[in-house]
Amino acid sequence: MIRERKVKEPIVALTKAMSEGKSLEKALDLLPIDKVINKGDTVIITPNWVKDRQPKDGVVVGPKTLKKLIQYVKTKNPSKIYIATGSGGAKTPDVMKEVGYDKVMEDEGVEFVDMNYGPYIDLELNHEIIKSTPINKVINEANVIISFTQLKQHEEATVTAAIKNIAMGWPPAEIHGYPKKQTGIHEDLHGFIRSFANKVPIDLSIISCDKAMIGTGPTNGMAVDTPGLIIASTDPLAADVIGARLLGFLPQAVCYLYGLYKDGLGEAKPENMTIKGIDLIEAEKIFSKAAYGKSDVMIDKEKFKDIHGN
Repeated sequence: MIRERKVKEPIVALTKAMSEGKSLEKALDLLPIDKVINKGDTVIITPNWVKDRQPKDGVVVGPKTLKKLIQYVKTKNPSKIYIATGSGGAKTPDVMKEVGYDKVMEDEGVEFVDMNYGPYIDLELNHEIIKSTPINKVINEANVIISFTQLKQHEEATVTAAIKNIAMGWPPAEIHGYPKKQTGIHEDLHGFIRSFANKVPIDLSIISCDKAMIGTGPTNGMAVDTPGLIIASTDPLAADVIGARLLGFLPQAVCYLYGLYKDGLGEAKPENMTIKGIDLIEAEKIFSKAAYGKSDVMIDKEKFKDIHGN
């Protein structure tokens, strides 16, 4: 890994407020943010901008909430904030303008880096097909990396959340193609995500369930309207495991998550996490009701299950 993440403890905040932005603030206030972002840090925020679709579809993050996140990060007095991502389904500037992210960045005075292009450094990976990949050299400036994404089911990755958002948002489409399938990433997608996550630390993971996606994600599924439900964590694996649990998947159902757990990247057992805010089972009920019209379509319907469903 290029460096250790800022906070190693698996602290997870589950919050729900009247708006996604308010819920985000509540979640971040429950985490040790002063240990994550220090005065003078250079912060990279990577939002999910996979395609030029509107947030109501559950495909990309909401611009209003992105603005709220930027404003929150500013309160910690970083030296610089970058919005850095590379769309796989469209040209990144087209997504930016179509959804209105360009105005957010203009209003907040933050710099945009299209990760689909250089200048590059070379990132070595422990992957059978992709031995290394160019990555925009802005990675060398980052003291803090924040992943901000929607929770989705995914037709190949099973679940897309904080870890996949970085692992697929950073490799450049200039090299790997649109939608980043030309060089072999998708020949072993789970292995690629795992190898990338073992190299690039995510210091703060934010997963919005406000407009999650079930069915045939990442772009053609059904949007689930769960107003204000947010997962945030200092541990990207813990965040993604909780998100997967809401979708009905234990860690071993998502190959790269279970692999990263075995690698020691983070925590996959909720009983070993410090969970703040809403109780996990309550969050499962909220999501189940929104997604399926019933509050009992959930992993922990009868009892709280361990990592293998016992």
